[in-house]
Amino acid sequence: MGQKPQIETRFERGLFASRWLMAPMYLGLVVSLAMLVIVFARELIYYAPQAFTMTSEQVILVVLTLIDLSLAGNLLLIVLFSGYENFVSKLDIDDTTDRPPWMGTVDFSGLKMKLIASIVAISAIALLKSFMELAEGKDIPDRHLMWLVIIHLVFVVSGVLLALMDWLAGKAEKH
Repeated sequence: MGQKPQIETRFERGLFASRWLMAPMYLGLVVSLAMLVIVFARELIYYAPQAFTMTSEQVILVVLTLIDLSLAGNLLLIVLFSGYENFVSKLDIDDTTDRPPWMGTVDFSGLKMKLIASIVAISAIALLKSFMELAEGKDIPDRHLMWLVIIHLVFVVSGVLLALMDWLAGKAEKH
């Protein structure tokens, strides 16, 4: 069998090298992570001095806001590391460092599951915050609450369907 034509080889190498076009996007995610850190710090600095005068419900709402920002940051890191390693290049980091054990092991399917799980958690926190504000006596329109519940349920159903599709795909590979 003969060799591939040189033009085909060059085209394939160029196509493979195009994965590096994703690198600026991952750098943008690093900037996004820094933005989350700034917002987290701003919220913490604003609310920490008020801790002595806040009700327990107010403190819980602040904590939920901080957890929400933290989950968004975790989500960014998962997408950043897993996406880079799955689609651009392996991270050449010495294994003796504090490299998280999941790095290098999360494939695209696992990334989808972690992504939808994080989105569901963030959605649940937003819903919980609204319910707590309602319990505090804040006037929240029923339509707003209805949409929060619907959106959350859509995320939950989407997560279940993605998990089911991955499970079915895994079963089909065993045949």
